[in-house]
Amino acid sequence: MAGNATDTTLIDRNLSFSIPAKHCRGRAVRLGPVLDDILAAHNYPPQIKALLAEAVCLTALLGALLKEEEAQLTLQAQTESGVISLLACDYKDGDMRGYVQFDAERLAREPMEPNLMALFGKGYLAITFDHPPPRGRSQGIVPLEGASLAEAVQSYFMQSEQIPTLVRVAHKVEGNHTVVGGLLVQHLPDGEEGKERLHVRIDHPEWEHVKIMGGSVRNEELLNPNLSMEDLLWRLFSESDEVRLLGGKPLVKGCRCSENHIRDVIARFPKQDKADMASEDGTISIDCAFCSKTFTISSASLNN
Repeated sequence: MAGNATDTTLIDRNLSFSIPAKHCRGRAVRLGPVLDDILAAHNYPPQIKALLAEAVCLTALLGALLKEEEAQLTLQAQTESGVISLLACDYKDGDMRGYVQFDAERLAREPMEPNLMALFGKGYLAITFDHPPPRGRSQGIVPLEGASLAEAVQSYFMQSEQIPTLVRVAHKVEGNHTVVGGLLVQHLPDGEEGKERLHVRIDHPEWEHVKIMGGSVRNEELLNPNLSMEDLLWRLFSESDEVRLLGGKPLVKGCRCSENHIRDVIARFPKQDKADMASEDGTISIDCAFCSKTFTISSASLNN
């Protein structure tokens, strides 16, 4: 195994890797303290903590696919009739955030481990990649189907990107501490010159081998703090000629709200709209759904 990673525990970091002999690439992640920071912004019940933990992990895995520092990945799930009305997470250069809007009364009537249909009803998963110019924005939307959000992300890559993809996520909630681990492996979209494009065949023997090996990962392996992600990758794929580590990026809670940012946003509204936003005392209050902070701005201090 080759690589330049020095932190073998890789807690709150993503780890990129490739398996050159099998034309595959992947990302691994294990989150602990950063996940606790994100979840602490709201008093979520255990079911919502578990769901958001999975969503944040998937966002970290997908965000690690971005190459440009200014690029952003947004994962959003919306429903028409589910307990959850909105789930949103995003990633930008290692900064992560996420939140969930849900009906607490309806959730209380569900079992402790509700399935995806019970939580989302008829829902859709949208994955948005925002790249710096000239690439711009691309988005894929797929139905929220399967047993988990991880399965829905797999469906996204097959339906929107036509890239064979394996995604595995495991989480554990213990009081105020939550840990989550994830693995994403993909068959590279293009074959060598003169050969067929690899994504044309989802049963390509190279991919079938890697999919079986990656699919054998156990939840306790993804979550075990004493098993480094490097060692886990070696354990899973050591039959290949080489597993090449490509480094990783620290992951932190990074809500981008600030008073200056809020002022800039409000300043873009027409004068009458800003007047309508103001309360009787002449202030405008804006809540950040991600971090639960409230920003109070004097309307008189804004440029009208």
